[in-house]
Amino acid sequence: MVWFILIGLVAGASLMLLPLARMRREADRLEELNQKLAQDRQRLVDFMHLMTEALGEGLSREELHQRIVHASILCTGALSACIFEKTGRDTMRAIAVEGLFPPHRPLGAAMQGRTGTRAKFIEQVLKAEEFPVGEGVVGRVARSQRGELLADAASDPRMVKHDDSALAVRSVIVVPLTFREHFFGVLAVTNPAGDQFFTGEDFTLMQSLAEQAALALHHAEFLHLQIQRKQLDLDLSIARGIQQMLLPRERVCVPGLDIDARYTPAQRVGGDLYDIITLPEGRLGIAVADVSGKGIPASLLMAISRTNLRQIAPRHPSPAAALTELNRTLASDIQSGLYVTMLYAIIDVVADKVTIARAGHELPLLVRRDATQGGAGAQFVGSEGMALGLAPDELFAGAINDRTEPFAVGDLLVLYTDGVTEAPNDLSKEFSGARLADVVRHSHAGSAKSINDAIMEQVQRFTGDTPQRDDFTLVSVKRVGVDS
Repeated sequence: MVWFILIGLVAGASLMLLPLARMRREADRLEELNQKLAQDRQRLVDFMHLMTEALGEGLSREELHQRIVHASILCTGALSACIFEKTGRDTMRAIAVEGLFPPHRPLGAAMQGRTGTRAKFIEQVLKAEEFPVGEGVVGRVARSQRGELLADAASDPRMVKHDDSALAVRSVIVVPLTFREHFFGVLAVTNPAGDQFFTGEDFTLMQSLAEQAALALHHAEFLHLQIQRKQLDLDLSIARGIQQMLLPRERVCVPGLDIDARYTPAQRVGGDLYDIITLPEGRLGIAVADVSGKGIPASLLMAISRTNLRQIAPRHPSPAAALTELNRTLASDIQSGLYVTMLYAIIDVVADKVTIARAGHELPLLVRRDATQGGAGAQFVGSEGMALGLAPDELFAGAINDRTEPFAVGDLLVLYTDGVTEAPNDLSKEFSGARLADVVRHSHAGSAKSINDAIMEQVQRFTGDTPQRDDFTLVSVKRVGVDS
């Protein structure tokens, strides 16, 4: 009887030990899982720290890509990593690699026989090859933008098999680099160290790393845009300063002439030009020009045109001859697609005349004071010519000519760019030359300044809240008595 009791007690104790063993194993498994999660969290934190450091260093886009593949290897234990980006031809190409990352396609016999540093050679091969989106695991991820884990890649028939054992793919993870639907490329890692295989936990970690990498690329792109914008602002400020220096800074006082000029660029720098040039024998040259295009290229061409005209003008009593030489001089400076329209007038106060040449520019407005009728008549003065920079010297010289008109006391000459006459209102109608002439007729009795004030006021009233579309340049020259 005692033996039966003892046997029962031993059996009962054994039965109690079984759940305890299971509990210990479960506890060990949970501890191992917690350690793995802690390690993954730490690796993610380390990766984020590396990305933050990279952004703080102001790396270029290429340097940041290289930092990402390096950090991916450090945080996953992979032997190689590569980033692929999508080209405009709907193909994929490698842009950053570390380690012996296997090429997407088998190496040719000629390539296999190459000598030199293996890693460098493989990198060159990778960056030279392109393959369509959708081809291979990288192409599939690029198309679907969903990551893939090929834990046992060696047995996957879709994987490329290389003869070189160093390029054998044992295990691979490929994940997209996306942030807010912006696709930056694909990140791939191969072959964890120690002959291991990537696991589902590794895949989850890589997806998190890819999110942080894409975020870093987004921030880097934003920072680079900000830097470029600041540099552009600086360039525009310098260009604006240079442009303002080139415009006449002092009011020109010539006995017998009342002159007023206005210049308002549509952007920070403009493509319009006006200049007032003192010439021999008491004559005065006045130029108004419009460079095609906007921004810095137009402002630079404007500066070149003004500088050259100032050197050329004193040599020619004929405006057409001066513009012909200017066209020849600008031939090597004008980029394809750019040109300059210009009106150049020479006023001779002693002879009471004005001579005008027009290189494709807006027609000047000449308003005469008719003493016998007590009124003012306005006419647009035409002359032949083509824009500077569009034709060779011979053709340009054959097309342009001078037109000389009387310019007596009380007469008014108004030069302008198309920003004035083509200023639109909210109905897309333009201010027009007819409205300009009407304003000038009604304000003709005033000074050059009051006439320009009236023109600008009417243009502003016509356009209302419509943003300024083009540069405004306006020069009014009124013939007055010498004692006025």
